[in-house]
Amino acid sequence: MTDITALQTRLGVQFKDLSLLQRALTHRSYLNEHPEHSLEDNERLEFLGDAVLDFVAGAWLYNRFPEMDEGRLTRLRAGLVRTETLAHFAQRFSLGSALLLGRGEAESGGRTRHRNLCGAFEALVGALYLDQGMRAARDFVEPLFGPALDNILNHSGDKDPKSLLQEWSQAELNLTPIYRTIASRGPDHAKEFTVAVMIGSTLCGQGTGSSKQIAAQAAARQALEALEAGDIVFEDPLV
Repeated sequence: MTDITALQTRLGVQFKDLSLLQRALTHRSYLNEHPEHSLEDNERLEFLGDAVLDFVAGAWLYNRFPEMDEGRLTRLRAGLVRTETLAHFAQRFSLGSALLLGRGEAESGGRTRHRNLCGAFEALVGALYLDQGMRAARDFVEPLFGPALDNILNHSGDKDPKSLLQEWSQAELNLTPIYRTIASRGPDHAKEFTVAVMIGSTLCGQGTGSSKQIAAQAAARQALEALEAGDIVFEDPLV
């Protein structure tokens, strides 16, 4: 079982109801192998935490940027609560090591999988909200937003890689990138997809992820890095 005391020390939070924290750490794969476990998995808390994070991030941005328009605020909020950002928050507290996972999920890299880390962090925020209310959830999350926002602004992170690649491709080549799923592997609870991105007839990047969307973003990110390094030679005669 997880060392709950050590985890709470890392989080800087003491739960009144420890069963909420334990539930936030319980992946459904664990319950599949341990039906005697009395707690439910963390997916309902994940749903709640997602809503809390959306609200807290929106309010924080609204107050921080009183002159910013709705569209930019929406993109910045999306950057703060996207899977990669929340997974990074989870890694900061070594949340992966505290997860209750089934053996297969753990052995296949489940403790470092972004989807699991993001879900666990959302569930943690949902559990904290139920345990101590919105103020406690806000006080826990808001200090994480500042450095994350700086990174987003410094690296055009309010635009996802697919958007950035499309903007470049249309401006420079008058072409729209095409994404194709070229492989999928693994069991349903740990599926991994591989997606390729083409510009014209040129393969520009490939990416893998736990969903087609995540894999496509990874492919776009690889393409942007290759373009910056000058590693792509376009084959189309019109380019």
